[in-house]
Parts: sequence; structure tokens; C-alpha cells
Amino acid sequence: MEAINVGLLGCGTVGAGAAKLLLQNARVIQARLGAPLNLKYVADLDIETDRGIKFPDGVLTTDAQQVIQDPEVRIVAELIGGQTVAKDLIMQALDQGKHVVTANKALLAKHGNALLEKAASKNVVLAYEASVGGCMPIIKTMREALVANRVNAMSGILNGTCNYILSKITDEGSEYEGALAEAQTEGYAEADPTLDVEGLDTAHKLAILTALAYGVEINLDDIFVEGISKITPLDIEFANQFGYRIKLLAISKDRGDAVESRVHPTMIPFDNLLSSVNGTLNAITVSGDAVGDIQLNGHGAGMMPTASAVVADMVDIARDLLSGAKPRIPLLAFQPDRIRPARVLSMDELQTHYYFRFAAVDRPGVLSKISGILGKHGISLKSVHQKGRKSHGSVPLVMLTHHAREKDVKKALKEIVALDVVTTEPVLIRIEDKNNTDQG
Repeated sequence: MEAINVGLLGCGTVGAGAAKLLLQNARVIQARLGAPLNLKYVADLDIETDRGIKFPDGVLTTDAQQVIQDPEVRIVAELIGGQTVAKDLIMQALDQGKHVVTANKALLAKHGNALLEKAASKNVVLAYEASVGGCMPIIKTMREALVANRVNAMSGILNGTCNYILSKITDEGSEYEGALAEAQTEGYAEADPTLDVEGLDTAHKLAILTALAYGVEINLDDIFVEGISKITPLDIEFANQFGYRIKLLAISKDRGDAVESRVHPTMIPFDNLLSSVNGTLNAITVSGDAVGDIQLNGHGAGMMPTASAVVADMVDIARDLLSGAKPRIPLLAFQPDRIRPARVLSMDELQTHYYFRFAAVDRPGVLSKISGILGKHGISLKSVHQKGRKSHGSVPLVMLTHHAREKDVKKALKEIVALDVVTTEPVLIRIEDKNNTDQG
């Protein structure tokens, strides 16, 4: 029985988890694969720290080249992270004709087009299920299960740290800073949480999914990104009163001659399944012309969920190796010659519903001034609410709009903030519901 030798580059959280699965679940993996999936090497600069794993003799090495250059290693898993050393090692492994598995969404979002082109030129696989959604099989779903569908739209919660923080604010009334501190204490947020809370991690994942959905090149640079650091318990309370939850959403839509691709805090109605996804869970809804809406949810990060996706990719590759099949599934879901550059819709062109909150002086005529400016810019109001107690001479003035164009909204808010009756910067949160799926 032919064994398939694999090597891991990196033995941090995910690397250690993958090693643990390959060693502890070797029998069940072999029973499903039909051959041993043999962990030949684990390369890491630190091979002295006890990771709670009993490695066979000769498996641990500090030399990544030992993994890449060994002709017996058929599959290499890059689990180092970052965009420099990791990229170089992946390129070297591909040049050696090895299949590569990675969980590195930041690298794929920035350099995925070049890496996937290299893999295709070498007729090998670059697999990346673990890069988006952890153990949620969204990559496999997009590349295989939905192959007969024209994907129209996607929206998802793709960062467990942000979802945990927003859940804390929603359920317990915590302030943002306190919820973040608790997330850090629980190990859900890094000491420097910028990548997560400012939406950048979510944008990396959305760049990959948008390419898979519509047959376009990976394009991170044009994605609009806004984080959750300005979300307050007051806005979450108002959202709840209006029948909405606030989530950090990754949103992508096919607009024919362009695609939407944006990440920002979003109000979604209670009957949207994503509104009930709480804590560190991830979830994504995909809309296809044949299947309608489908949703996947699960743990989007963590040692074992992510490691599970890494090993699953290894098994998929090993099955092809055992059968002698060439890579069967296009790496980016579409045949390489059908992948096109696509214009990402600018936020100025976006049309959606909006939530505004103004801190306004409590005096006659204030509402007419603000609504007059909005009307001048073609923004009609669905409802207006003066809620909450007066604070420092101001009261919260909350408005929900009908469809409006973002370009017009920006112009109107610029005028409104200049009014002497408005005491702070307005709060703007975009709304996604069943009534604003069309752009006009």
C-alpha cells in the first residue's frame, strides 16, 4: 500500500493541530483515503517547545529546505503565515512539482493570482480551504457543489473576533473597549487586534470568495473596508428596537459589468439567519440561481477546526495521487482562460438603506434643517425618531432612509455636520434587507 508523504512548514497553532490530526487520527484517515498519509517532516525554527505531541524520530527539523527538496514528499502544507517567507517557500515547493496546502488568507488575497498561476503552470494543486471560514467547507462548496449555479450574491460573518465583540455589546450592553479586552483575555483577539477589528481579515477572505463566485481575478485593493471600533451600545439598542442586529458583514454581489465587494458593520433584520450567529462562530449565505440561498456555519478559526480543513485538503490531493489523476478542479473554480479582471463597484455608486444617528441640539427647527439637507440630496426618510435622554444639551436623533446613493449620503452628511445644531460626527450604518437587493 503506497504511503503519501507530507511535510508541514510551521508548527504554531494550526501546524501543531494538523500534526496532531495526522498522527492521532492516522487510522481513520487511512481508512477513508485507502493509504497512509504519512507525516514525514515538520519544519519550524523552534523544535524544543513541548506542543503536547509525541513526534516520531526524525520528523522535526529546523530546515524548511529539507521538506521542499525531498523528492519523497508529495504534499507540503505552508502554515507559517505572513507574506514574505511563506510566499517564497510556496513558490519553491510549486517549482519542485509539489502540491501545496495553505491556510494563509492574507497571502492569497495579496498574491493569490501569481501563486495560482504558478501552480497551474506546474500542473499541481494549491489548496486553500482553511484560508476562509476554518472548518466551514465554503471553498469546496464554491468550487464543487455550486458548479451548476450562477452565484448572484454572498454575505457572511467571517471573523470570530468581531462577532464575539458585537455579541458581547448586544447581549450584555458592554462598551466596545470592554468587549475587546474580554476577547483578548479569552484568547479570541490578538494583543494587536487591528487586523480583525478594522475588517482587514474579513476583506482578505472576501477577496478570495469573490474571485471564486464570479470567475474574476483576486482583487483585495478595491474592497471597501470599515471596522467595528465605532459601534456603540446605543446604536445596537436602536437597531434592536427597529428589528435589526448589527454584524460585521462581508458582502459581495454580481452586478453584471461590475461586482460589489465590501466589508462594514451592517444592520440585518431578525429574520436573516446571520442575525442569530453569535459568539466566535462564522457563517456565510450564498445565493445561487438554482439553489436559492444556502448557509454554512461553523468555527472559523482555532487550532483544530482550521487543522481539520488543512488535512482535508491533503486527503483530496492524496486521492488524486493514488488514482493517477491530474488536478481535476480549477484552482479558482473557473478555467484559467475564463477568469477576467472585474471592476469593483465604488462605494459612491452603492445604493442601499441607511441608519443615521445625530447628536442634535434640542430646539425647534433642528429636524427640518437636517431633513431639508437630506431631501436636497435626494435622500428620502422612512422614519425619524428622537430617542434617549438629553446629554450635554443634545439628544439622539435617529433616521432610517429609503434607497439612497452613497455619494449623495456623503455630501449630505458633510453639510449636516457643519450645522451649529449638530454637536458630534454623525453615525452611519448601512442596512441590508430584502428590500434593497437591487441597485435602483
